[in-house]
Amino acid sequence: MIYTITANPSIDYVLQLKQLTVGVVNRTQADFKLPGGKGINVSRILQELAIDSTAWGFVGGETGQMFTHMLQQHHLNTDFVTVSGDTRINVKVKAEDEETEINGQGPAISASEKAALLDKVSQINAQDVVIMSGSLPLQLDNQFYLEIAQLVKQLGAQFVIDTTGKALLDTLSLHPLVIKPNHHELAELFQTTFTDTKQIIAAAQKLLTQGAQNVLVSMAGAGALLVTQEHAYQCNAPKEAVKNSVGAGDSMIAGFVGTWMQNQDPEASLRQGAACGSATAFSEDLAQKAKIQEVYQKIKITQIQ
Repeated sequence: MIYTITANPSIDYVLQLKQLTVGVVNRTQADFKLPGGKGINVSRILQELAIDSTAWGFVGGETGQMFTHMLQQHHLNTDFVTVSGDTRINVKVKAEDEETEINGQGPAISASEKAALLDKVSQINAQDVVIMSGSLPLQLDNQFYLEIAQLVKQLGAQFVIDTTGKALLDTLSLHPLVIKPNHHELAELFQTTFTDTKQIIAAAQKLLTQGAQNVLVSMAGAGALLVTQEHAYQCNAPKEAVKNSVGAGDSMIAGFVGTWMQNQDPEASLRQGAACGSATAFSEDLAQKAKIQEVYQKIKITQIQ
């Protein structure tokens, strides 16, 4: 089983309007609500790939009930911890080809609520993978992800973490299955800039020596790299109008991990990951199965080391 953890899920209220003018009343052309959260995005893409997952996280209040109902409409398997605070609402305004986001803080998580989620993690087995991603609500810090990673490894299972900076580096000694910095985040980790692909590969290899099993580097229009202990692979980025900036990275993780769980094939995992990521970028919401299959045919993998 693949488990996703979204510690601070949200209802994303998306407003579409021709022009946003601050300080006056604006009228929308369209609006809709989506279940938000990086781990939720991963579970939704796995659903499109017909791969089972269970979504964990914290939900609360009437917004939490609405959020859970929205996921039921997507036929996702969930096992949330109910908390006393309200699940947050994030507002995303799309106007003039620009997107403005106003994200809520989310509920404060008590010690007992945190313990309830850790109890769920403690029941996994060695064949499982736990994917942790996204921001943390009040009362939780980056040690929360590290604590989960330590528990997962004690149980002989695998984990994936999608975060940056010290929170990422602190987990490397526990050997995450895959980490996915983009090329800017990778440069920030080493306080440098990259001028060619060889430098990006060299930096990814440093993360391998620190414990990561696979390093997946997204590079926007330049495609993506996968660096393993044995080889480095590069894939192209299909050319199509980008419609969505939310969830492409989560989609890439879903495609990579879901495929890896089936065959442990790095090239196949990279291809599916890249297809899912690009397909979401080319969609209004997260990608659906047909779009993923269409984009998959356009992905080419090259072994470069």
